[in-house]
Amino acid sequence: MAYLRISEATAAGQAARSYLSKSASQILTEDSRKFSSTDHYDIFLSHSYQDADVIYGIKSIVEKLGLKVYVDWMDDPGLDRGRVTPKTAQILRDRMQNCSSLVYVHSPNATQSVWMPWELGYFDGLKPRHVWILPLVSAYDSEFKGQEYLGLYPPVEKLDALAGRQNLGFTDVGADGSSVPLVKAASGPGLYFST
Repeated sequence: MAYLRISEATAAGQAARSYLSKSASQILTEDSRKFSSTDHYDIFLSHSYQDADVIYGIKSIVEKLGLKVYVDWMDDPGLDRGRVTPKTAQILRDRMQNCSSLVYVHSPNATQSVWMPWELGYFDGLKPRHVWILPLVSAYDSEFKGQEYLGLYPPVEKLDALAGRQNLGFTDVGADGSSVPLVKAASGPGLYFST
């Protein structure tokens, strides 16, 4: 299995920012002005805020696949991510209800997040076939070793490039053992490990 490397995601974020010739704060300000609480998203990106540069790159990669991605600190910059409050929880519930799928970005910082386990559990109850884990690794041949409960969900992997662009999806999960692209899983009936 080939997982997305932290360096690849960081490079994708840097390339997207340099292409726009804007700083991260300018991009964040412009993106937040475009946001509407009734917008529908294909992917809710559950992540550690400590991985902001990496998350910007993942968002860029996934959006190049044609999917719309919700990232709380980009789309709702006023949220208090440092504390668990009823107000923030309700806003996140509302946003998750407007998303088709949740991708849990597992990085070395994920275990420090106060929100990620809650988001995963809430979304699993809301849309159980649409919860996936995106392991970020440091080396190409690294294995994914997350908390035991993360093994309940299919991992997002790198697939063969699509029109010269990074492609993500799931290997050996189709009825015939084929790959399923993230785009198809997010827009369709989803997928889940069968027992």
